[in-house]
Amino acid sequence: MQKSLSKFALVCPLWVYKLFPFLRWWPSVNASTTRDDAMAGLTGALIVLPQGVAFATIAGMPPEYGLYAAMMPAVIGALFGSSWHLVSGPTTAISIAVFASVSPFAQPGSPEFISLVLTLTFMTGVFELILGLARMGVLVNFISHTVVIGFTAGAALLIAGSQIKNFFGLGIPRGTPFFEILSLFVQHIKDINPFVTAVSVITLVSGILVKRYFSRFPYMIAAMLVGSVAALILNMRYGVDVTHIKTVGALPAGLPPLSSPDFSFNALHQMLFPALIITMLALTEAVSISRAVATKSGQHIDGNQEFIGQGLSNVVGSFFSSYAASGSFNRSGVNYAAGARTPLAAVFASVFLLIILLLVAPLAAYLPDAAMAGILFLVAWSLIDFHHIGLLPKISRQETIVLWVTLIGTLVDLEKGIFFGIALSLAFYLYRTSRPTLESVLPDADPASYHFTPLDGRPECPQVKMLRINGSIFFGAVAHLQQQLQEIEEAEPERKHLIIMASGINFIDLAGAEFLAETARHRRKIGGSLSFYRMKGNLIETLKRGHFMEDVGEENLIPVQARPSEVIYPKLDNEVCRKCLIRAFPSCQQALPNGEMRRE
Repeated sequence: MQKSLSKFALVCPLWVYKLFPFLRWWPSVNASTTRDDAMAGLTGALIVLPQGVAFATIAGMPPEYGLYAAMMPAVIGALFGSSWHLVSGPTTAISIAVFASVSPFAQPGSPEFISLVLTLTFMTGVFELILGLARMGVLVNFISHTVVIGFTAGAALLIAGSQIKNFFGLGIPRGTPFFEILSLFVQHIKDINPFVTAVSVITLVSGILVKRYFSRFPYMIAAMLVGSVAALILNMRYGVDVTHIKTVGALPAGLPPLSSPDFSFNALHQMLFPALIITMLALTEAVSISRAVATKSGQHIDGNQEFIGQGLSNVVGSFFSSYAASGSFNRSGVNYAAGARTPLAAVFASVFLLIILLLVAPLAAYLPDAAMAGILFLVAWSLIDFHHIGLLPKISRQETIVLWVTLIGTLVDLEKGIFFGIALSLAFYLYRTSRPTLESVLPDADPASYHFTPLDGRPECPQVKMLRINGSIFFGAVAHLQQQLQEIEEAEPERKHLIIMASGINFIDLAGAEFLAETARHRRKIGGSLSFYRMKGNLIETLKRGHFMEDVGEENLIPVQARPSEVIYPKLDNEVCRKCLIRAFPSCQQALPNGEMRRE
């Protein structure tokens, strides 16, 4: 494979790869890879059939739109993305975000709702494309894993809440807020429909059993079949008028119909903020999933190219009746596990899905809403990362707060919930970085060592203070460092000479450089000095370019494998050293700072 790729690279200019990234892997396609990709594609098509219907239900769209979202976006994403195994399509998080974003403006499932969703999809694709072309893939790194866990758990609870009415056969209005759904459920618990609930529970239990004991078989398809048969038996035994078991209805069989987003100013204005939210979610999912699969396959992922591929998939998908798509974890994982070798597997999956849809679309008329609710309860449960949620309180209090703020915020307002989580996560990060640690140290007791260790009760030199700073010195950290040094000076005024162990300082900005220069001037003013041991080259260059080295003094920069105590010793007060009994440094043992031999 590598030989064919390298031979092709000799005749194909770099700019062609930028426009048509699929040319990078196309030379590796042969009969063997095509056979493997076709089998992986068939497996993926079987997986997405029940998922697509379920996700469309979550999004408030007609069931067939979930399948449309798994066709064209998957093809475009495979051809123009960078991952060889990522499969684009409808996802749980995006589906719940679409519903929460558009339902305030139109009745779910209505033509107006569908039109706004297509507009939202188009705008999401445009934003993704812009970010990819601007090489802004790094933005995804600012969304912490904790925020994603909290949002996903919140979205899972929203999914379960939205299906309570179908699971128990209650008359709860569609689009009711989560906490109000819980309140209405408690109020109408006596109105639960036993027939509908029976179908839901049978579907749920059968899905759990198949997933646990027959993991090779698609548990969603098995649960759908069992739930549909149970509903059919109940309807035949008691009649639909008694059971009130409703079905999804037959799906239209055929190609995804051409569609047109609503480009009116009002629609664009309404969907602007939701599009930004979904862009962030979609890109986070796509890049995270592609990187997770790449760690197993050994492939290198270009985040910016992945942004472009996702953007094109949504822009094109909006004209083929697709709502917002992203990388699907289930389909991508199955695609890799099924032996897919090139992105052609995602193309095969779309083709097979279309064929399957033509064959089984009429059978959806027998799929009960209650069975779909049972499957969505399973989906919601699998989305909650109980392991990490239980682990966070043992690791970090701040991360635990971020998790619960994101989760609860998502339940209250999905769009703002994730923003609150990101903002709080960044605020905690800035708080931590704005408080670099200052640690009092002394030279290692081993005379051959150049390291410095914490005091651990050892006495310090009466004239010298040695501190290790761990963290960058920037505008946000200057006030904290000033306060810490002032407190040290007030507590230990006799220690006028300050030596900073600077190996832990990675970055300084203008405010940080001015702070170091001012500290050096102040130390000289009180009769002491400021020295730095093992300062990094980039910090030295910053001080030189800003002319701050004139105050700091290059003679005060102590290099690696030097003895700071020997450098600073000649500057100490001779009379203080004459009376000192501590003798903290080897230099103190024989002579005084002026060279005079000590007397015992």
